[in-house]
Amino acid sequence: MIYGDIEGVRDIILNELEEIYDIKLPKDEIINEDIANRMHRLTLILNREISTAVDRKGHVKYVCIGDSSSVDIPLIDIKEKRLSGVRVIHTHPNGISRLSALDTSALLRLKLDCIAAIAVSDGKEPEITIGFCDVIDGILGTVMIEDLTIEEAQSYNFLDRLSIIERAIMDNEIEEDTSERAVIVGCDTEESLEELGELAAACGVKVVSDVFQKRAKIDTVYYVGSGKVREIAMLAQAVRANVVIFDDELSGSQVRNLEEALGFKVIDRTTLILDIFARRAKTKDAKIQVELAQLKYRLPRLTGLGIVLSRTGGGIGTRGPGEKKLETDRRHIKEQIYDLKRELDKIQKVREVQREKRSRDNVPKVSLVGYTNVGKSTLRNKLCDVALPKEGSTKEKVFEADMLFATLDTTTRALSLRDNRIITLTDTVGFVRKLPHDLVEAFKSTLEEVIFSDLLIHVVDCASPEVKEQIGAVENVLMELDALKIPKIMALNKVDKVSREYLDVLKADYINKENYLDIIEISAVEGTNLDKLLDCIGENLPVKLSAVQLLIPYSDSSAAAFLHRNANIIIEEYRDDGIYIEAQADEEVINKSKSYII
Repeated sequence: MIYGDIEGVRDIILNELEEIYDIKLPKDEIINEDIANRMHRLTLILNREISTAVDRKGHVKYVCIGDSSSVDIPLIDIKEKRLSGVRVIHTHPNGISRLSALDTSALLRLKLDCIAAIAVSDGKEPEITIGFCDVIDGILGTVMIEDLTIEEAQSYNFLDRLSIIERAIMDNEIEEDTSERAVIVGCDTEESLEELGELAAACGVKVVSDVFQKRAKIDTVYYVGSGKVREIAMLAQAVRANVVIFDDELSGSQVRNLEEALGFKVIDRTTLILDIFARRAKTKDAKIQVELAQLKYRLPRLTGLGIVLSRTGGGIGTRGPGEKKLETDRRHIKEQIYDLKRELDKIQKVREVQREKRSRDNVPKVSLVGYTNVGKSTLRNKLCDVALPKEGSTKEKVFEADMLFATLDTTTRALSLRDNRIITLTDTVGFVRKLPHDLVEAFKSTLEEVIFSDLLIHVVDCASPEVKEQIGAVENVLMELDALKIPKIMALNKVDKVSREYLDVLKADYINKENYLDIIEISAVEGTNLDKLLDCIGENLPVKLSAVQLLIPYSDSSAAAFLHRNANIIIEEYRDDGIYIEAQADEEVINKSKSYII
């Protein structure tokens, strides 16, 4: 029986594939010439992968075309101290014999004796790459022997290699390495590449090496040059990486070309950021926004990914035509996007109601904005410690940590200024260079808190060596949100880590520029100058206080208590005819107390 996608395949080809079952391989040979040539020739005709599994007795267990989802090989637990006893031989119609990420994944996951890939290219002798399991520092890994001829692969000492591997498995406590180890690649700046490493770490990926290539123009096929691709492939094998991360957004065709050439899973900066957001999102609206951004990113790349859509993670490197699945996926994604947008519209209406209520109450709105991991959440928690109204004292703090995108969920809390005015302080998601446009679009309902703010506090990590680039990245996102004209205060955070001279130079570059009303030096961790920041917020809010004199009869002392709660008391005297108060108050408080005004 021929497994996989046999629809439309002529009977004469199916019969020829059936004949492979009658071929018995010698126990000590991975492959023989008859099977290799037959699979090579039929792959050229079908332009699909053909896969064959052989047991240790040399019997062919299955032959498969295209999609391997129907193939059933039992998983072997490494605790059983043995391999599966099955070797897999398959073709690569792309003409590259190097094992793909799915090939090596299947090799480890299924504990195959080995996996062999035959490069199929018209007019060129087939080359074969063989992959084996291997024990490296107590971890089950892989080793490859590349670019063999059919004769060299046939004469390879297969049984001796298996004996060494199984003896190593028996003699050692072996663990399966399920972690992701990455090589990061960039063409922009070395600082941007370093940040990509931090993003990878935030996603739980260990960066084992990095590659930087300065290019005037990005290569449309491989992003980097073809020679650099070969260098990356060798480097990734040497450091035992299993994923390659690129520092810019890649097209679907670039991802496909790179995965074929490298033999490793390839992801780009956008995918990495979206994955971090998906891991960190806690509230319903944040999860919806992340899912929407992921779907928008994936939709135009379905065509670019082409036939690889039908590959399965536990498969053996085969690729089906995938055209039906392509159309199904596209329609399904469009339906999901439509449903998620409706959900976000509902959430947006709830936020509008909340904003309208705060506007009716004449509560000024202040938002913290800034690059990711500059200390916004720490500052927000510290300000709540020193200025939270009594009725808000039970509110929980937002999560803060020394990592990129620790905060995704927008939170708003009431604060009491030193002049007794109440404001709302909103902590927003951090920005980053090359923030995916789809993510900004998806998070607009959250970032509307920024758009409708009366004042922005731009928190800056002045100890960062890329501080100016980070400020520029934040300004770019604010421009995309059409929020550049909102008055801003720059809060230079972490001043305890830099020199006075450096601070003076940095302040000189931004004071009275870019619509900044003032620049305050703070340390959120140490609590330095937080009172000065609160004063600066009070001075620059559009809702101004007016001076007023009042005389309140002792019989209406509750009015005096109201003023103590809602106004800034300058003078209070107990006179014969009542309580004399000089205060600064907003228009609403003055209107409620107008019967006592002198």
